[in-house]
Amino acid sequence: MRVGVDIGGTKTAALVLDATGATVTHVSAPSGRGATQVLATAVDVADRAASAVGGWAQVEHLGACMPGLVDPDTGWARHAVHLGVGELDLAGGLAAATGRRPHVDNDVKAAALGAHHSLGAEAATGTTAYLNVGTGLAAAIVHRGEVVRGVGGAAGEIGHLPVGSGIRCSCGQEGCLETVASGTALHRMWPRPAGDLFPAAAAGDPRARDVVATLAHGIAVAVQVLVVTGAELVVIGGGVARDRSALEAAVAADVTARAAASPFLRRLDLVSRTRVLDGDVPVAAIGAALLPGRTEHLAGVR
Repeated sequence: MRVGVDIGGTKTAALVLDATGATVTHVSAPSGRGATQVLATAVDVADRAASAVGGWAQVEHLGACMPGLVDPDTGWARHAVHLGVGELDLAGGLAAATGRRPHVDNDVKAAALGAHHSLGAEAATGTTAYLNVGTGLAAAIVHRGEVVRGVGGAAGEIGHLPVGSGIRCSCGQEGCLETVASGTALHRMWPRPAGDLFPAAAAGDPRARDVVATLAHGIAVAVQVLVVTGAELVVIGGGVARDRSALEAAVAADVTARAAASPFLRRLDLVSRTRVLDGDVPVAAIGAALLPGRTEHLAGVR
């Protein structure tokens, strides 16, 4: 059995994968705030998941992921601002509580592994990019089951690629892709509840239609960048992707319109290479359970 823990900005989830890679149990709880509470909640959901399959004696692997700068080698997480965490010895804290030294990583990289796994045979031998359209815009790439890290772990991180929007970005640059394709961008453009956007656009609201077009174009450009840099499939997830069918249609419409005038875009065939993820699939927790390496069992604990 493999346990994966996903520490999110609002919810912390844990699941267990069996030897076939199928999910056998899934539990969650509201995330704490601050290093102590974040760790305590992670331990709680991990314990509950392990208990559902007979306890930690049945668990061969433990993995965990969270936002921020997560160092897989040291096990430390830093700068998870939405969780109020300056720094946290994530691997050490989980090891002390569970008796399993876990493998840890950033949540988007773990989600990329989970998305790759969820696609099954479609992605088994290729290169998959996971595009997380949440508060910000982030991406990660998996090639044949392994995360591609690049310089400083930045492979696939296209949210801060300047595309000329003219809007100041939180990273200090101007015009980043994140300024038109993210939850933050959506809130700036559409201060009403996000869930109202696509229904309003479908009903003919001109402002909503403009916002959908801007958002879809930004996401389509992100997909294009990932494909031209090597991804064969791009899986879109995150909070902005909650209205799956409407977002999928909007992105496809943008790509199709631009491809009509561009043989280059037609050759890329971006529509067939794009999937919008079912929001009910816990890809980050799945990916955490699949983080590579064998978990160390600590003598005398659990």
